[in-house]
Amino acid sequence: MSPTVQPPSSVMTLARRAKPWVFVACLLPLVLLMWDGFGGALSANPIEDITHRTGDWALRLLLLALAVTPLRRLTGVAALGSFRRMLGLFAFFYTLLHFSTYLVLDFFFAFDLIWDDIVERRYVTAGVAGFLMLVPLALTSTTKMIRRLGGARWRRLHRLAYVAAIAAVVHYLWLVKIDIGPPLLYAGCLAVLLGFRLWYRLVPQGLPRTVTSENTGPST
Repeated sequence: MSPTVQPPSSVMTLARRAKPWVFVACLLPLVLLMWDGFGGALSANPIEDITHRTGDWALRLLLLALAVTPLRRLTGVAALGSFRRMLGLFAFFYTLLHFSTYLVLDFFFAFDLIWDDIVERRYVTAGVAGFLMLVPLALTSTTKMIRRLGGARWRRLHRLAYVAAIAAVVHYLWLVKIDIGPPLLYAGCLAVLLGFRLWYRLVPQGLPRTVTSENTGPST
């Protein structure tokens, strides 16, 4: 059964009104982390706390960004696509905080030691690879860059988000030594999101149309 949707104008109005709240929600983990840091509520190893919490939210927001297109296609509500860029940029923001914690607080710019760590520890290798793949995606996230690259080339480039998400999940899975439940949960979510995209390519007629023809940018 096709989903019941609101008229396009109402949907776009709701999307515009929801954007500030989504923005605040994306900032909230950082606010809570700072609150705990200044309030002395972190553990005896605060650097580890900061590393884990920024990494967790980087992966969560990246998966949420990848979930926008499937939700848009399943519900037929094209306005959902307007949240994709914001979620993706916040995913990069938390990834940058995660990597900066490693770079500055863990090693204090000791690049020789950092290089040895990247080479010797496979979970670090996977994490740095995922971060480097997200950098060009963040740099080309603007409307101007989409126009400069062209929709087709931009879409091909931004498929790196799938590989970056796989690298992030592998990074998490190789990092943990005892409780592999959380990384396996993220791996399952990613498998569903990537499986949906494969299914959509193979059976595009099985999904409802979007409710509006308004251009919401290239899909990922």
